[in-house]
Amino acid sequence: MPRPQAPDVETRRWDGGTWTKAGDRLAAEEPLQLSLGGTPLSILMRTPGHDLELALGLLWAEGVIRSLDDVAGVRISAEAGEAADRDGRVVADLVESNQVDVHLRGAPGRTLERAFLSSSACGVCGATTVESLALDFAVLPDGPVFEAGLLPRLVDALRERQSVFDQTGGLHAAGLFDVAGEPLAVREDVGRHNAVDKVVGRALLEGRVPARACVLAVSGRGGYEIVQKAVAAGIPVVAAVGAPSSLAVQTARRFNLTLAGFVRGARFNVYSAPDRLR
Repeated sequence: MPRPQAPDVETRRWDGGTWTKAGDRLAAEEPLQLSLGGTPLSILMRTPGHDLELALGLLWAEGVIRSLDDVAGVRISAEAGEAADRDGRVVADLVESNQVDVHLRGAPGRTLERAFLSSSACGVCGATTVESLALDFAVLPDGPVFEAGLLPRLVDALRERQSVFDQTGGLHAAGLFDVAGEPLAVREDVGRHNAVDKVVGRALLEGRVPARACVLAVSGRGGYEIVQKAVAAGIPVVAAVGAPSSLAVQTARRFNLTLAGFVRGARFNVYSAPDRLR
């Protein structure tokens, strides 16, 4: 059985000088062992669900795979509840729970210095030196042009689809939308970068990467790791509910990515490549 994303817990609630028993629901956070060809690569702290997308999205962002054709197959623990996807690449037959083992057709797209630990707060989990943060991706081409008023609508649409957040108040969300504002994929996770990896992994499975005619909306801040993953996926526009960081803006400008922050109501700030918004 798939693990619940919002398990029930019993609590004691203090309210105005009185203790009462109360139930609550928590955002699930569990470790996921990611392996390459049977060799452990990383421990990912994530909300269970869409583990295949998470693994593929992360490997894409880290440059380990450059095409879905690089993937010969994926073995995933049966309780994940994920069936075969894209020509039967997934086989749900691992004995151990919380595992994904990706088998490549050849060598990884970049040298892997060592295994790494990814917390639910860290999105640059493969970096071992400052120099390794340098992105090995092409500058995004100009265009397409989006209506500026589309961005607040996308953030609202993202919020409407945060069903697990409504139960727990403890999850981030990322959504990929097309030029007309239609949702292509929306995912929730305790890690904002995990939610983005899941969205990109879904787009990769559907043949949408590079996603050059899409907007990525995220529920939290627009940090470096969000921009990094958007550039890797060829996404030209990122709309964040929260603030961007200085490195995120610097990276967005370097790669010609349109980065909007504080997207709330009918207002937002644009920090880079504003010509995509009219």
